[in-house]
Amino acid sequence: MQEHSEEKKQAQERIVTGKIIRGVGGFYYVDVNGEGVYECRARGIFRKEKMKPLVGDNVRISIQDEKEMEGSVDEILSRFSQLIRPAAANIDQVLLVIAAADPDPNFNLVDRYLIYMRRQNIPVRILLNKADLVSPERLHTYASWYERSGSEVFAASILREEGLEPVLEQLQGRTTMLAGPSGVGKSSLTNALAGDCTMEVGEISRRIRRGKQTTRHTQLLRIGENAFLLDTPGFASLFLPQMAPGELSACYPEFAPYEERCRFQGCAHISEPECAVKEALERNEIPRIRYENYAAFLEELRTMRRY
Repeated sequence: MQEHSEEKKQAQERIVTGKIIRGVGGFYYVDVNGEGVYECRARGIFRKEKMKPLVGDNVRISIQDEKEMEGSVDEILSRFSQLIRPAAANIDQVLLVIAAADPDPNFNLVDRYLIYMRRQNIPVRILLNKADLVSPERLHTYASWYERSGSEVFAASILREEGLEPVLEQLQGRTTMLAGPSGVGKSSLTNALAGDCTMEVGEISRRIRRGKQTTRHTQLLRIGENAFLLDTPGFASLFLPQMAPGELSACYPEFAPYEERCRFQGCAHISEPECAVKEALERNEIPRIRYENYAAFLEELRTMRRY
């Protein structure tokens, strides 16, 4: 009799599809377009299969209480990307924010981040914020370095709300991870984009009755009908991902047109004779700062391999 009652209850539950925007304390907050955010527990089958729902997962949920907006996560739909740090799924792209000045850009750090994301096949767009603080010539130089690396580059002033329209266009219909060092304007951009479109952190904290010690958890912010933003903490350093030294050049797309003309197959582009990459460097066809970082990273990887 009890079993029949449980089956009837499940049959009455409404099934909808949404996106996990936050997970904390065993609860998953699922944004269902046009309805709002449901507080859900995951079915036990995920523990049995050793599969954990992630922020960014598209999921099917059963609505158990329409008034209180509570439900359960029944199924995790197919993922096309997955990050380990931060733990997130289905990230379409990264918007890497750096300041053109105040603070001056750290291109070693930028290149490390591009390598990290390229190893995970996630495209990166770069936003040069505080564009009003430097000359147009310097902006053009910075942009030319990274456009050759395969990253689209935008220049804007978030504070003045200038130059943001092309950036906003690229965010529509995508789940974007916002990244960059501290002090470059990421928080201002997040506030400008999110507005009142998202569930407040304090509201989530109230619902799970765990106070406000949840702000360090990964959270997606809805910024449009089918657009989400994943903000991440600012970083001051970044380790290179684990890889063989010979794999590094594949993270530099601007090398690709020249590599097949190098004399030696598997050329490291450092001390080998008749290296087409170094010849392109001397003709200013490859940005010197990018090449110098490449050479430093290659030595770093070789050192790591020895120890």
